Amino acid sequence: MNRQREAIPIMDYRQYRRARRLVHNCCNYDGGNCLALDDGEECICVQSISYSLLCRWFRAAVLPLDRELETALLYRAEAKRCAVCGAMFRPASNRAKYCPECAGRMKRIGAAQRKRKQRLKCHALGIEKGP
Repeated sequence: MNRQREAIPIMDYRQYRRARRLVHNCCNYDGGNCLALDDGEECICVQSISYSLLCRWFRAAVLPLDRELETALLYRAEAKRCAVCGAMFRPASNRAKYCPECAGRMKRIGAAQRKRKQRLKCHALGIEKGP
C-alpha cells in the first residue's frame, strides 16, 4: 500500500483569514475548540491556528462553501482566472474562460448581441420595397 501522499497546501495571509472565517461554520467548532479532537479535555481547533490545511473534515465539508478559496488551495494547477471578475475557478473544459457566476451573464449578453446582428441583416425589417 504505497500511496503517494499529496502535499498539504500552504496559505498566504489573505487565504488564511478567509479560511479562519470559514472555521466558524464547521459543525465541530465550539468556541475555539474542536469537538472531533476532544478526548475529555478541550483541544484547540488546529485549522484556526494553522496556515496549512490540516483538518480533513474542514477540507471535505467546510472548504467547499468558498469555491474560490477551495480552487486556489486544492486545484492550483487546473485553476484559471475569470475574464470578467478575475476570480479563480476550476474550469469544466479547456475552453472555459468565465467563472460559473459570470458564465450565465455572458451567455445572455452574447445571445442579445447575436440577435441584434441578426435583426440588422434581416432585409424583411427596416428596408422598404420600392415602386
